[in-house]
Formats: sequence, C-alpha cells, structure tokens
Amino acid sequence: MKQIRNLILDMDGVLWRGDLPMPGLADFFITLRQQGIQFVLATNNAAKTPLQYVEKLARFGVTVAKDQIFTSAEATGDYVQGRYNPGAPVFVVGDVGLQTAIQTRGFRLLSVEEVMGGETAVFVVAGFNPHAEYNQMAAGALLIHKGADFIGTNPDLTFPSEYGPLPGAGSFLAFLQAATGVSPVVIGKPGPLIFQMAMQKLGGTPQNTAMVGDRLETDIAGGKAAGIQTILVLSGISQLDDLAQANGLQPDFIFADIVEIAEKLAT
Repeated sequence: MKQIRNLILDMDGVLWRGDLPMPGLADFFITLRQQGIQFVLATNNAAKTPLQYVEKLARFGVTVAKDQIFTSAEATGDYVQGRYNPGAPVFVVGDVGLQTAIQTRGFRLLSVEEVMGGETAVFVVAGFNPHAEYNQMAAGALLIHKGADFIGTNPDLTFPSEYGPLPGAGSFLAFLQAATGVSPVVIGKPGPLIFQMAMQKLGGTPQNTAMVGDRLETDIAGGKAAGIQTILVLSGISQLDDLAQANGLQPDFIFADIVEIAEKLAT
C-alpha cells in the first residue's frame, strides 16, 4: 500500500449507500489529504452531473472539486464526441447527468415526440434513469430498429442503496437489447477506458495508482484490465463468498470499508 499515491474511488457502495454516507467518510478524505494521496471519484452512475456529486459530498461534510468527479456519462460523452459529427441528432435514455454530457458536446437531443413523428438518430445512448418511462424506452428501441447505433454508459445490473440492490443501468440496457436484438457498445467499467482516463487526470502510473471499488465484475475487473492495482471493499455488492466463484479474478487488497483503508494508509 505504501507505493499507492493515487486512488480512483468508486462512490456507490464505497462512499455511501443511496443517501446514507458510509461511517468515517469525512475522516477518510482527511486522511487522504494528510498523506498526500490524490484521488478521482469515478462512478458508473451516469444519472448525475459532476456538480450534483460535489453538492452531495458537501452535504456529507466533504469538499471536492468538480474536476475530481469522473462519471461514465462524461466518459461516454468523450467517446461519442470523437466518433460522431457535432450537431447530429441523438436520443438519450438517461437522467440529467447523461443528457448534459451529451448535449454540452454539441449533439442535438431528440424528444420522444420528435422520434414518434419520424425523426431518426445517429445513436441512442442509454444509462441509469430513476425517472424513465415506457415511452422513452420505446422511442429508443424504435431508433435502434431503424439503424441508430446503440451505446450504453455501463453494464451494472444493480446498484447498492439503503434499501438493498436496486435495478441499475445494465437493466435498462437489457430491456433495450431484448426489445431490439442489438447489443450495446458499453463505455464504463469494466472497460479499461474510464480507468485510463482517470489515471491520466491524476498524472499517475499503473504502479502508483489503485482502484477502490465494491464490485468484482466492474471495479476490480476493470482495474485489472487497465493494469492498475485494485482494492475491494466489502461495504457494497461483492462479498468474500463471491471471490471463490470469481474465476481467478482477485483484488490486490481487501478491506471491510473505507475506515480500514484509512487506518492502513495512516500507518
């Protein structure tokens, strides 16, 4: 752990569950700053904007800068910006975070009414949206049937909440895939791109950067794919029993929660 100078931190299941902060959250960030450890908060959740995450952390007594937040929506925005012409018509099945990431990169967001009126799109991008309605999903499916590319922010079937696991972005992608027979191009974890981009933001190297996450199949698998060290916390989705069925996928370190990580970093 002594060589780790940069952390890529997942949020849901690591820093909080739903609207409940993890015990020791504020002290964890105090420890990082005392030890001179840089961090980026990287999440597969594409529903919120970076500013919304900054405000959420502030409510928990933690101050971070907007550029320290890196969501799968931002990574997806960078992906499509490099592949499609600005001004092209697109359709978003997602919440404000994904809508903002796509719109601020110069694309024209179609409404459900425009789609039902016959408009076509160059791509449909889907992510988690707690406010999703059937007509939005139907419009996205219609466009994919007509030939629009299908892009997903992340494959997480569930996300941890104070109530237990709830349907995540992967469940929305599965709905559209079942309705169209088309598999999406998925940008977020466990693909290596979001980790590599976060490491670049930190100015880190694979040797001094680690991913902290609560999911073997996304956080740990993605960190391994990007060649960085991995830290699993047991405060979210994956538990010790899951390691026996992980087909050789093992984190470099395992801790109960961020309190244990802070204690280790401080010694």
